[in-house]
Amino acid sequence: MDHKDWLKSIPSERGWYMAGFVDGEGSFNVSFARKNDYRSGWQVTPSFNVSQRDNTNLFLLKKYLGCGRLKRRKDGCWIFVVENPNSLKERVIPFFKRFELLSSKAKTNFSLFCKIVDLIVGDKHLTETGLEQIALIREKLNEGRGRKRKFNLSDIQSLKESPETIR
Repeated sequence: MDHKDWLKSIPSERGWYMAGFVDGEGSFNVSFARKNDYRSGWQVTPSFNVSQRDNTNLFLLKKYLGCGRLKRRKDGCWIFVVENPNSLKERVIPFFKRFELLSSKAKTNFSLFCKIVDLIVGDKHLTETGLEQIALIREKLNEGRGRKRKFNLSDIQSLKESPETIR
């Protein structure tokens, strides 16, 4: 099925229902992990995820998006997650451009996430400048209480001061 045909084949009532569900329960994230065997010294992982105890809506998301995976946490909660940059670019982003998120916070996070995914798909994360640009945008992603990050912008910028970490 062609890319556009896939999106058109989603029944409107299902698409809007899932978008509303994600608006309240979903999350767009970007994580950084130190990787000494990576040229930049960092692995950048964008992810879209939704977690719920009842996995019915998560199976629907997986079915209609045609990507991602479901996993179960030890506490019994289910998580639907998409981390593949191409799946995010070709499936998740077009879905939420057609079935728009309505809350201001979700719209903002989605917009920032789209910019980051574009940079990653364009291999900008492989350059020092691109990596810093992604980290700058990520600083605005999911602002507020409860946000936990192992690495932040200052960690990424510290690479400039220690060139031995860049290969």
